[in-house]
Amino acid sequence: MLKLRDGIVELYKKVATSIPPDVEEAMKKALSSEENPEARESLSKIALTIQKSRQTPRPACIDTGIPTFKVKVPRGLSHTEITNTIREATAIATQKVPLGLSAVDILTGENSGDNTGLGFPVIYLSEAPDDTLTVDLMLRAGECENYGRTYSLPVEELNAGRNLDGVRKCALDCVKEAGGKGCPPYTIGVGIGGTRDQVAVLAAHQLFRKLSDESEYPVIKELEQRLLNEVNTLGIGPLGNGGNTTAIGVKIGINHRHPEAYLVEVGLSCWANRRGRLIW
Repeated sequence: MLKLRDGIVELYKKVATSIPPDVEEAMKKALSSEENPEARESLSKIALTIQKSRQTPRPACIDTGIPTFKVKVPRGLSHTEITNTIREATAIATQKVPLGLSAVDILTGENSGDNTGLGFPVIYLSEAPDDTLTVDLMLRAGECENYGRTYSLPVEELNAGRNLDGVRKCALDCVKEAGGKGCPPYTIGVGIGGTRDQVAVLAAHQLFRKLSDESEYPVIKELEQRLLNEVNTLGIGPLGNGGNTTAIGVKIGINHRHPEAYLVEVGLSCWANRRGRLIW
């Protein structure tokens, strides 16, 4: 597992210091079409930050966030061993990259000093369909985690019923409430299902998707695009400075639900939607 550990350390370095190409391209596209002067200045600063982090290299954002892994493990490999390897790699990467110190003990308030602790980093494991081990890593900005919201439909004050239009209204409400506090342009992840824990995980997993990835369900694909268009009319703009670029992507995941429960989770990623993949 030493080679895997070292590979994950390098994955940390790549993700922390290099914004994904699709996100960078979306920022360039936004800059080319943005007319608001303050928004253009914000997007220009973001573009410069991306460039400098790649040249130095240094983390694209001082907050290297909450490491979140989604791992597909071939049958026969120990999930416990994979988890321990990720934790070892996290401790090494903290010093080597370096990463910000983000793991704080709930009981004592003390920082672990190596980004490991109870449930830290966050790791989701599932069985791979073949013999390939796939490790996806996302660094989730801690500030953005404060602005995601869970909704139980119907929501009377939003006039949001138990349907996809109700989901749309919830997503718009979440972004309006977040405003510029979570460092937009956002990537928005939405999870729909029957339990609170289920939709929270589902929404988080949507943030791993590339911006070009389209839902297999035509009605969801259409809703993703409609929401992106509507969010970008809210006037929040890059870093909250106005303009027509409040989000660069909306991704929606769905599960079946109970007849009495219609839960919606809306999660946000800041402009630095840092994610990457290791295939081993």
